[in-house]
Amino acid sequence: MNLFDVYPLFDIEITKGRGCHVYSADGTEYLDLYGGHAVVSVGHCHPVVVKAIERQASQLMFYSNSVINLFQQQLADRLGRVSGYDDYALFLVNSGAEANENALKLASFHTGRKRVIAFRRAFHGRTSAAVEVTDNPKIISPLNANNNVTFLPLNDMDAVCNELSKDDVAAVIVEGIQGVGGIRIPDEAFLRVVREECDRHGTVLILDEIQSGYGRSGRFFAHQYSGIRPDLITCAKGIANGFPMGAVLISPKFKPSYGMLGTTFGGNHLACATAIAVLDIIEEERLVENAAKVGEHLIERLKAIPAIAEVRGEGLMIGIEMPFETKELRRRLIYDEHVFTGAASTNIIRLLPPLTLTMAQADDFIDRFTRALTSL
Repeated sequence: MNLFDVYPLFDIEITKGRGCHVYSADGTEYLDLYGGHAVVSVGHCHPVVVKAIERQASQLMFYSNSVINLFQQQLADRLGRVSGYDDYALFLVNSGAEANENALKLASFHTGRKRVIAFRRAFHGRTSAAVEVTDNPKIISPLNANNNVTFLPLNDMDAVCNELSKDDVAAVIVEGIQGVGGIRIPDEAFLRVVREECDRHGTVLILDEIQSGYGRSGRFFAHQYSGIRPDLITCAKGIANGFPMGAVLISPKFKPSYGMLGTTFGGNHLACATAIAVLDIIEEERLVENAAKVGEHLIERLKAIPAIAEVRGEGLMIGIEMPFETKELRRRLIYDEHVFTGAASTNIIRLLPPLTLTMAQADDFIDRFTRALTSL
C-alpha cells in the first residue's frame, strides 16, 4: 500500500531532535526555524516533557471521558492562571481544526444563528465547518460549500460593522495573527471595534490562537495586545509540544448541556500530562518573555537586510516577504545552509521556531539566511 500523496516533500528524513535543532538520518544537523509548523513550543525532546510522557505512559495512557480524569482539571487550573482566563471553562480535543469546529458549533447553539464572518487569507482548518471559514477555494469541497460564511478584508472596520448590523451573524472568527495568510496582524483598534460590535449585536467572537497562541507572539495569546476578551479561544499546536491536542477556552456566558459537545480521545491522560509539563516549562523558563525579546531582535536584524520587501510579526511568529518567489531560496536554506523555515503564498518565508530560541541561534540564522540570499 502506498501513502496518499498530499504534501510535496523535501528529500530529508528527520530522525532526532534536540532543542532548536533536528537531525537527519545521515547525521546532518539542521537549525529549526519552523518548529514543525509552530508545534514544537518548548524545544524538541525537552527532558521535562519526555519524563512526563514516560511516567504517564507507564501508568495509564487512556481511558474514556466517562470517568473522572484529574489531569484535565489540573490542566484547566494551570492554563487559566497562566493565560489570564481562569474564569473560563476548558473543552479538550485533539487538533486545531477540531477546536474551531466545536467553537463554531457552540456559537451557533448559543445564538440560534448560522451565518459567520471570517476574513480574507484566513486559515482555520480542514474539517467541515473549519474549512468553510478558510479562505481557500481549493480545499473547500461541494459538501463544505454551504454559503453561510461572509469573507471580509482584515482590519476593515466599516465592513465588519455593516455586516454585524444585519443581526443574523452567529460568530466572527479571526486569527490572533494570520499564519498561512502571510503573518498578517489584526490592528489592536480593529479587534476592539469587533469586540464592541459583537456585544452590540449578540454575536460570538472567536479568536483562533492555534498558531499564534501559547506564548508565540510574546504574549500568551496574540489578541492580548489589544486588551479584549473573546467569547471563545481556540488552541492547539504548541499546547503539547507535538503530542496531538487542542482546546477551546469558553467564557462564562456559555452554559453546558449534556450531549452538546463530546470527544473520544480529547483530554486523554497522556495528552494532559504532556500539556501540564509544557506549561511548567513555559513558566519556569520564562518562554513568553523570551519569545518577545528574541523575536524583537530577530525582526530588527531582518529589517536591516535591503533585499527583503517587508518583515511582519510579533514575538517568534515572523513573516519575511520577498520581492520574488521564495521556492529556490527555501531550497538553498535547507540543502546548503541546513535551516528549516516555513512558507506562505509564493513569496513569504514564515519563521515559527521553538520558543526556546536563543539570541545566538537567531544571529546564526541571520548569517545563514544572508548567505543563502547572496548565493541567489
